[in-house]
Amino acid sequence: MSESAVPQPRRAHGLLRSSSVVGSMTMLSRVLGLVRDIIFARVLGAGSGADAFFVAFKIPNFMRRLFAEGAFAQAFVPVLSEYRHNGVHAAVQDLVDRVAGCLGSVLILITLLAVVGAPVVAAMFAPGFWFNSPEQFALTVDLIRITFPYLLLVSLTGFAGAILNSYDRFAIPAFTPVLLNISLISAAFMAAPLALTPAYVLAWGVIVAGVCQLLFQLPFLRQVHLLPSPKVDWRHPGVKKVLWLMAPAMFGVSVSQINLMLDTILASFLPTGSVSWLYYSDRLVELPNGVFAIALATVIMPSLSRLHAAESTEQFSRTIDWALRAILLLAVPAALALVVLAKPILFTLFQYGETTVRDMQMASYSLQAYALGLLGFMLIKILAPGYFARQDMKTPVRIGIIAMAANMGMNLILVAPLYYWFNIGHVGLALATALSAYLNVWLLYRGLRRAGVYRPQSGWRRLFLQYGVANAAMVAVLFLALSVWPDWAEPLWWQRGSRLAILCLGGLLVYAVILRVVGVKISHFRGMH
Repeated sequence: MSESAVPQPRRAHGLLRSSSVVGSMTMLSRVLGLVRDIIFARVLGAGSGADAFFVAFKIPNFMRRLFAEGAFAQAFVPVLSEYRHNGVHAAVQDLVDRVAGCLGSVLILITLLAVVGAPVVAAMFAPGFWFNSPEQFALTVDLIRITFPYLLLVSLTGFAGAILNSYDRFAIPAFTPVLLNISLISAAFMAAPLALTPAYVLAWGVIVAGVCQLLFQLPFLRQVHLLPSPKVDWRHPGVKKVLWLMAPAMFGVSVSQINLMLDTILASFLPTGSVSWLYYSDRLVELPNGVFAIALATVIMPSLSRLHAAESTEQFSRTIDWALRAILLLAVPAALALVVLAKPILFTLFQYGETTVRDMQMASYSLQAYALGLLGFMLIKILAPGYFARQDMKTPVRIGIIAMAANMGMNLILVAPLYYWFNIGHVGLALATALSAYLNVWLLYRGLRRAGVYRPQSGWRRLFLQYGVANAAMVAVLFLALSVWPDWAEPLWWQRGSRLAILCLGGLLVYAVILRVVGVKISHFRGMH
């Protein structure tokens, strides 16, 4: 790999170091999230109560991707970078105050409407419950009324995090989700077993987490002298620009999340447990996606925005190229490992308490389907900032519409035959989402190439060969180990855990060793030979 294939050493080293910090914090959050989901599985299982809670929890989380670290951040960070580039702190503070006021007022209105109209929201996101199970639908309505205010709290938290990220304070926003998981673990572990309906306790845990996350970030905003004094001013030029950029970004950046939400809607019509099976499998795919892709995207977005403002087109292209190489290094083995180890992972983590063997078997099928799309999900996180940093929101929207239409079409093609012939209709939903992600990636990539924004550096063919050899060796070792341990339902938890640890560590070791043998070094990603 030539030195020209990466950003300048100092810049690449800074990006690598920052992404490592974000990745470490995100890893902590995701590990705690995994512990949270393990406890959820023990307490809720995959029954009607679990399905109702997961729907109620997904709705504010889905909208969070629009109003918090998703569309809003992609629109706000470039504008904030412009104001910072002008060098006047008072103007930056003025922008922050007015964006805080406008964003907060919109979120309060949406929250009030959703709480009052919770039956309508539940019917929109889980129509199958309304048709098939009135009791489950009523529970979902109650849970939505409790959890939906989390949208207001977490979106303001995302606003604070966007400011801190723009000032290269990456660790604090990356750590903040830990508080959500601590709150939910506490609710599930201590209170839920004592409650007649555990889902209610978990819903209140979501709200407590939102309050903690927002309050946690405020002292750090004060440190950068940008603690907001909210003012509603829709005529402010910066607010207008953020809105103009955000409107299309709300769709463009969230296509994967929209597809996952559509999966939940359609799954509500499938057999009981389908929503939960998709939830557990999606959570495992989100682990590497959050640790690696979101960490890298969080770091490169402010950098790309600054490079665009400074009209440094060559470094802009090199930064994207560096991020793509880094994400392929991590995404491909993660995806392959999830496909091969789907059953061992799910049985080891979740097959306890209220969760049955059948639940984990069904979830393993959807996990494999989602895992096939993991590389696509992660590449979208890297390619989309190449548009947003240049304040080009229209192109990702057009691409997103195409990808979502394709996803819906593939749902119609795949779900019915898989449901009627094999009783695994939920797998069709996961597979359609995975395939549409690759269509999204291809169109994003083609657009960056045609615009001349991204030009691949030298060494890609050699890199594909190196990565391919290492991944093939890892998969071969995993299949060989699984032939020794074919049964994962009967062993005790410590036997499952020890076997899974051996598989994961062994696969990782083989991958790392073969990479070293074929000539891939971490120093390449620091911009050095």
